[in-house]
Amino acid sequence: MACPRRYLFVRPHLLVSPGPRRSRASRRPHRTLAPVQPASSAPSPSADPEADLLARLRAGDEAAYAQLVREQTPALLRVTSRLLRSDDEARDAVQDAFVAAFRALPRFRAESRLATWIYRIAINAALARLRARASVDEVSLDEWLPRFVEDGHAAEPSEPWPADAGAERREVRERVRAAIDRLPDSYRTVVLLRDIEELTTDEAAQALGISTGAVKVRLHRARQALRTLLDPWMRGEAA
Repeated sequence: MACPRRYLFVRPHLLVSPGPRRSRASRRPHRTLAPVQPASSAPSPSADPEADLLARLRAGDEAAYAQLVREQTPALLRVTSRLLRSDDEARDAVQDAFVAAFRALPRFRAESRLATWIYRIAINAALARLRARASVDEVSLDEWLPRFVEDGHAAEPSEPWPADAGAERREVRERVRAAIDRLPDSYRTVVLLRDIEELTTDEAAQALGISTGAVKVRLHRARQALRTLLDPWMRGEAA
């Protein structure tokens, strides 16, 4: 049976072609190598990356500012563009939000996540632009809500949609987004945060600066209104 091959670790300088062999007596005496000191371990990453980022931001670290902008911009553009229905205005709103956030950093007490805090600033910047539009005519939500008779039953009970209704997912998404666009701003915002951006109720409440109860009420009413708006199309009664 063949003997197992022995692998040796060779110093790089010994790989050079040797010169004339010297006598054993003329060779260098054996040197005792100093013990190898263990390399200093790299600093372990912070257990809380957000706290680390916040500390760097407060210290004026430009790389931290760039990181925050890079990480948060996509989500902020999504929500502001859906609110404003304008990419240019959305970019302006996000820029305004970052400027406001950087100025307010000394007052940020970290009672919510940094991303949620900036969400709230960006949403407020977008809503401020909406309110500034002189041509915005916001319809009332009441006309799309169910009506009830005195005994508490719905005056017009809703029926399940046909099983094959809205078979094309792309068309359904377009119809839903168009219906969301018709909602009043305060309700549209809640739907975007909860159903599109998938924030929790608590996160949406923090972003909007309202109670969780108010988020639940607005979301419930908005969903009822959306069902009314989508019902004719889902039943094939409207083009």
